[in-house]
Amino acid sequence: MDNIKPNCIYDARTLGRPRMLVLGFQHMFAMFGATVLVPALTGLSVSATLLFAGLGTLLFHFLTKMKVPAFLGSSFAFIGGYAAVVEIGAARGLDLASSLPYACIGVFFAGLLYFVLAAMFKLFGVKRVMRFFPPIVTGPIIISIGLTLSGSALTNCATNWWIALIAVVIIVVCNLWGKGMIRIIPVLLGVFGSYLLAVCLGAVDFTPVKEASWIGMPFQMKNTAFSVLSNPDWGLIVTAMITIVPISLATMMEHVGDMCAIVSTTGINYLEDPGLHRTLMGDGLATALASLFGAPANTTYGENTGVLNLTKVFDPRVIRIAAVLAIIFSFCPKFAAVVAVMPAATIGGVSLVLYGMISAVGIRNLVENKVDMTYPRNLLIAALIMVLAIGVNYGPGAIVIGKVSLSGLAIAALVGVIMNALLPGNDYEWGESKRADVSINLSSSTRNPNWRQEFPEEAASLKGVKIKKEE
Repeated sequence: MDNIKPNCIYDARTLGRPRMLVLGFQHMFAMFGATVLVPALTGLSVSATLLFAGLGTLLFHFLTKMKVPAFLGSSFAFIGGYAAVVEIGAARGLDLASSLPYACIGVFFAGLLYFVLAAMFKLFGVKRVMRFFPPIVTGPIIISIGLTLSGSALTNCATNWWIALIAVVIIVVCNLWGKGMIRIIPVLLGVFGSYLLAVCLGAVDFTPVKEASWIGMPFQMKNTAFSVLSNPDWGLIVTAMITIVPISLATMMEHVGDMCAIVSTTGINYLEDPGLHRTLMGDGLATALASLFGAPANTTYGENTGVLNLTKVFDPRVIRIAAVLAIIFSFCPKFAAVVAVMPAATIGGVSLVLYGMISAVGIRNLVENKVDMTYPRNLLIAALIMVLAIGVNYGPGAIVIGKVSLSGLAIAALVGVIMNALLPGNDYEWGESKRADVSINLSSSTRNPNWRQEFPEEAASLKGVKIKKEE
């Protein structure tokens, strides 16, 4: 089912090592802003986050046979879980540093739950499981991923619109009219150009950079999950598990959506080779490993998918270079400080483009699969997915069920999958059906009357099947 795209680079070695290194830097900068924001919001270590983003990405690539061009960074989905456990810990007299390791233990078991879904893909096959994730579900989820992230991009842009605008203009100009390497690294050039303008305007305070040391350990064992095992509060451990593990049900669905976005972007069917069971195991194991050492849960990063879509360089080697760079720089507090003082407007301008590219990939997913949005079933599923994802995100922020806090995207993914499974007309076959909406059980009045002529292969596959007539 691979659809190799023209004018795209699948082997970056043809560009030479120096250019591959620059591309790796671009991917690292693309993920950095959002990745370090998670520890900033939760109280976890920034350096440990960077270290295990790199290690987790390399582990993911190893488990996926070095084939999938995905970068793993900090997951925002678990922020509510961390906060809930910290609040519970505070009620027991624990401070932030003492409560976070218990939350990390909960995230560890959440990572292990990925293996359950991975086993389902392995046992039942991708076609059976993907019936629950047709384009009418994954497309709107991908669209919603970009749109729900867009608010943070605009908030950052609002700190200085001129600096943000420069970043956007540089990316657009380089991507559309740039030649050679300029066209391949628009994001990196956007970061540097906007950052330089901010420095010239005096909008950057380099004091933290001067005070930071050149070399330092990314984490301390006293702040990891291992630190509580000598004298554990088993009640709090169980509470953390109950609070955080259910969140992984939503993040696994997000993982499927992200993988579908990468498949749509590159034209290569990674869902079958190396398989979703391997990508899920890679994501889950990376999350479990990171949580043990005081880093946030990992997830496949939409920002880097946006970079893939912009640059048309789909070689996983470039992602692995970015991962190695992240590991190296995690041992350099001064570098972390340089990125930390980067103007929010620079991050906002770059993110504005990348988040928009994510949503554009979701739209393309619907178009390429010829999903009929005049079909009531499809319209309802897409409508509820997007309105829940965006509405909850910009309304209450999360839906709280007991001690479990679910993001709008998590709620939307759950509703979309359930509706697709329960509503009649789900005949989607991964890798076989050219459209997600041809139903043999619905009235002919809801179907294009010329569908047999437009889709002869599907019509042939239904030969001899009795079609329900309109009453």
